[in-house]
Amino acid sequence: MTDFIAATSSHDDQLRHPLCLGVSYHRRVVAQRILVALIVCCASASLTAQQPANQRGYKPPMTPWGEPDLRGIWPLSHLISTPFQRPERFGDRLLLTDEEFAAAQKNAEDRNKRFLAGAIPQADAGAATRQTSLLVDPPNGRFPALTSKGKELYDTWDRCITRGLPVSMLPRNYNNGIRIMQSPGYVVVVLEMAHEARIIPTTKRPTLDGSIRQYLGESRGRWDGNTLVVETTNFNGKPAMTNAGVPGAPALTPASANLRFTERFTRTANDTIDYQMTVEDPEILTTGRWSAAFPLKLDNAYQMYEYACHEGNTAIRNYIETSRFERAEKK
Repeated sequence: MTDFIAATSSHDDQLRHPLCLGVSYHRRVVAQRILVALIVCCASASLTAQQPANQRGYKPPMTPWGEPDLRGIWPLSHLISTPFQRPERFGDRLLLTDEEFAAAQKNAEDRNKRFLAGAIPQADAGAATRQTSLLVDPPNGRFPALTSKGKELYDTWDRCITRGLPVSMLPRNYNNGIRIMQSPGYVVVVLEMAHEARIIPTTKRPTLDGSIRQYLGESRGRWDGNTLVVETTNFNGKPAMTNAGVPGAPALTPASANLRFTERFTRTANDTIDYQMTVEDPEILTTGRWSAAFPLKLDNAYQMYEYACHEGNTAIRNYIETSRFERAEKK
């Protein structure tokens, strides 16, 4: 498996690999998707292996209408100390050793003392986890290089309109609340950052016309056994995949309007959802895609607050006034 992953780690190598020689483009794409699925499943299996034995055969509670019950508040605060992108010293290793985990716990405690001191907390508290990164594909946990098109779109983040997707499903230093609500035929994911509500139909219905593009795209969900699978398309290409607010992430990575975002939610314990995401955007990423996997932890005592960034839009006014002053004084 390791040799196969290494042999297919770049687009050029994929074209030379025996799986891809003499086959059509469509079959190469299928082979690549199978590879990514294997990588994510292996990473998920590695994480699952850390669970107590009585959780591995877990049967989730069901809603009154017969679907696996995902309802509750699942904040991402426990992931703040786990970097999105893996430090290079860990290589392809997904989990920390006991010694490394003890050091990570100490670092998380020190961080919490530093940021929670004073009248107003500067960030949410977060414990350490065994993971060396949230990214599980590429296998080295490093964010893929951008294509020339991706580098052209690289920009700064100067508005608080939305975080967009997939970045809204990743942790940051504060406002990590995620509430999941369900009703027959729908799942709603409410995001504390930044005041979003993702309404996801779970019954069969046609997708939106391709001319309709949105910041959060258009999501369609389905149940695969006890797993909720959500596929999102129809993005407008304006939000970024990640940004500097995600601990351990690249500063800002753009996305195209053709981005495809797939998520899997599987409840594996009374307080745990196994969450996986795969992002596909060949226009932006040299590898075409990346995947992350991590547990969501139930905390119904978590308080979600109203999100307000440019309150009263005073920051925008200050930008304009400062710019006018600078231009007037320029001699």
